[in-house]
Amino acid sequence: MTATTDLTTDHSRAVADGAHSHGVVPAGSRAERVTSFDLADIPVPSGREEEWRFSPVARLQPLFADTLGADGVTVTVEAAPEVKVETVGRDDARLGRAGKPGDRAAVTAWNAVAQATVVTVPAEAVASAVTSVRVDGVSGDATASHLLIEAERHAEAVVVVDHRGLALLDQTVEIVVGDGAHLTVVSVQDWAEGTVHASSHRAVIGRDAKLKHVVVTFGGDVVRLTPDATFTAEGGEVEMVGLYFADADQHQEHRLFVDHAVPRCKSRVTYKGALQGAGAHAVWVGDVLIQAEAEATDTYELNRNLVLTDGARADSVPNLEIETGEIEGAGHASATGRFDDEQLFYLMARGIPEADARRLVVRGFFAELIEEIGVPSVQERLLASIEAELEKSMSVITGVPAAEA
Repeated sequence: MTATTDLTTDHSRAVADGAHSHGVVPAGSRAERVTSFDLADIPVPSGREEEWRFSPVARLQPLFADTLGADGVTVTVEAAPEVKVETVGRDDARLGRAGKPGDRAAVTAWNAVAQATVVTVPAEAVASAVTSVRVDGVSGDATASHLLIEAERHAEAVVVVDHRGLALLDQTVEIVVGDGAHLTVVSVQDWAEGTVHASSHRAVIGRDAKLKHVVVTFGGDVVRLTPDATFTAEGGEVEMVGLYFADADQHQEHRLFVDHAVPRCKSRVTYKGALQGAGAHAVWVGDVLIQAEAEATDTYELNRNLVLTDGARADSVPNLEIETGEIEGAGHASATGRFDDEQLFYLMARGIPEADARRLVVRGFFAELIEEIGVPSVQERLLASIEAELEKSMSVITGVPAAEA
């Protein structure tokens, strides 16, 4: 196995007397990161910056341009009867409420779009079906797109954003969760080979509101997602769940930021990934900031990586900044390791063939998170994708092509 980061930390329920950070110490506080709607304020990265040091900047370069096209993807929405869908101009006052862009790809995406898709769950409405947003790549042209999902006061809904086809896409997804609303957003990256996708997910969560944000990443050559969640009033909750499977030469990067800016809010982050094949690279960076005003905060983040073959690399970096000692609890855990040979031996010693034993171990690794998704169609598709990926890993180990394994 080459260049695999093995970072294991477990700071459960840690309570701080003052500001500090766990994991790799960031360059300055996350609160000091430059955010702006102005391209001039966020320059094109060189790859040496903290937020880009793990990224294949050269492959992402087309998405840093001052202008991008609008014809590289199509967006189709199948909405629940209670949900409203609109196409609006970039001057619509509802856009931009989920926060300012925080990196070059995000600010480029913001400035490049002429229109946006707006999905609104009206106040008090409870959606009777899942709303599906289908994003299909139709060309390799560098393209920007913008999606706003808003659940108004006391609304409830599930929205699945499904990415397929071949694309070179720079994307913004804004999520606004109104007071007392319950919203689940599932983003599936099931791109074709050759796709490069950078996406900034920015969410704001109102008083006593709940957001479940789920990311499932399998396809594409380079996928870089940056989900941010900010609490705007007391009593908010966010659950951020992620599953990813990086194959040979794929780069999958997930950089999260949870901003506890107000008191008495709760966050839970759980991401798990598997890697196989030469050049497979997974990056997970989890930043949590508990600001001085955010008393009685309750937060925890977890990342686990399972390396199935030699030649894969995983980088896992949890960061926790605490600016007040008056919190309920805060902590994180992170680990990257090889396939567990002891588990494999245990199963094979009981008569289970090696291929089936490996499948059982990997399925068990992902099982809990798959159940948490809560959308049967996505869960079934995810299980099928995992099975297909496992066929590839078995062909590497046994030397038998996947179709014959």
